[in-house]
Amino acid sequence: MATVLVTGGAGYIGSVLTRILLEKGFKVRVLDKLLFGGESMLGLSDHPNLDFICGDLLDPKVAAESLEGCDFVAHLAAIVGDPACRKQPELAKQTNLEGSVQLYEKAVEKGVKKFIFASTCSNYGKMPDPNEFVSETSELSPISLYAETKVEFENYLLNQSRSSHVKPTCLRFATVYGLSARMRFDLTVNEFTRDIAKGTELEIFGAQFWRPYCHVYDLASSVLKVIESPGEKTAYEVYNVGDTEENYTKQMLIDEILKFIPKGKVSYVEKNEDPRDYRVNFDKISSELGFKVRKRIPDGIAEVARFVSNGVFRDPYSNRFKNVS
Repeated sequence: MATVLVTGGAGYIGSVLTRILLEKGFKVRVLDKLLFGGESMLGLSDHPNLDFICGDLLDPKVAAESLEGCDFVAHLAAIVGDPACRKQPELAKQTNLEGSVQLYEKAVEKGVKKFIFASTCSNYGKMPDPNEFVSETSELSPISLYAETKVEFENYLLNQSRSSHVKPTCLRFATVYGLSARMRFDLTVNEFTRDIAKGTELEIFGAQFWRPYCHVYDLASSVLKVIESPGEKTAYEVYNVGDTEENYTKQMLIDEILKFIPKGKVSYVEKNEDPRDYRVNFDKISSELGFKVRKRIPDGIAEVARFVSNGVFRDPYSNRFKNVS
């Protein structure tokens, strides 16, 4: 039975990944400093294959302890998103870069087989040609500290010795949405759906700009796909994670939400400049690894709208559902 270390395993994507791995029969060790609390781990406390470490990956002793006996690393822990990195730039650099490098170096010492890094499609920034799709070979143009740290650590991993027993893989995640045990409402699809479901008038800036989207379950499943794929296939590779058909403008998202909640209140503010505007091609992960998404934008809208409307989230505007208060 292989052991997987999931850093940030109590987070929005990590808590979903942890459950997927346990269901698949892996031993899972979660390393998380619980910046947003540990409620996402409720229900797993007595699972025989789960080991939880509350600690900071910046601590070298904690990093080494967490890697003991691990076969695979799913590195999700980070200061996530542009607002959070802007608010704490030094911590973002330390965590997303220095902590990540230290974790990889410890992984080499501990004999880990695969090191899977959660990167982002934000690395692409703004498309040079709005009519074209970007792919893994496109030029990267990070326009935020968050994306800059992701690009820098990607470059670090891809320049490691090919003779190393640790085989890195970079997964550039599309913009995430959907239900998670560590719920977030500061993500575009979740936020728009919440506001319309609650009857709040939603103000949209730059409705014409593009982003790729992917359900949290599918992003987490892509990590499992890399773990289960032959090492020679995934070593030193970069994969965009999502589906090419799941590129949407903000206007398209609103149109989908209004299919579920026709009486929603929406107003628009014209905005002709947006630093991020990109459509992403996801053919590589599909053709090389056989990865397919199981959920699409309408599925995510439906589940979030249902849970908000049914009162499952008593106060979906609470700061506990954001990465930045």
